Amino acid sequence: MSSLNTGAAGRRYSTGAMLFHWVIAIAVIVNWRIAEAAEHAPKADAGAIMVNHKALGITILILTLGRLAWRLTHKVPPLPSNHASWEKVLARTVHIIFYVLLIGLPIGGWLASSYFGKGVDVWGIFTLPALPVGEDPATGKAIFGLHGTGGEVFIYLIALHILGALKHTFFDKDGTLWRMLPFGTPKG
Repeated sequence: MSSLNTGAAGRRYSTGAMLFHWVIAIAVIVNWRIAEAAEHAPKADAGAIMVNHKALGITILILTLGRLAWRLTHKVPPLPSNHASWEKVLARTVHIIFYVLLIGLPIGGWLASSYFGKGVDVWGIFTLPALPVGEDPATGKAIFGLHGTGGEVFIYLIALHILGALKHTFFDKDGTLWRMLPFGTPKG
């Protein structure tokens, strides 16, 4: 167990959990911005931009699977005791939805691309082939629509997550934010 976790009576996440959290968080925000850039780019440029969005999406999927494996093998610190029951339920619910979206959005994007008969190039390192679904652009377009809606929901939930961490840290002064950072003092 990490010394970061033991120094705060087990209230801080492990170093591995912190790394996964922050790398995935940054990757998700960058990927959102890439998708926004593609949406506002001339059609001739949008496809090239989306290649990066798809590659980063698959990278996020791989990181998320690593994070899940880490979470299953490393103890998660308990939520601070001053959190109300509804706050604990909301926090757990949002985290479950995060995992569903972190896995579902990349797979949905890959599935939608597959309906157009296209695989997903991952940084020129490897290509995920199109899934064996047959070409059906109408279905692919519908799935891309759901993918976009899921991405929007994700952004709103990220904002809620950030606001919750800031509220607990700076208004409730319970040190919640410091649980996911290697500095500061998480409280019980």
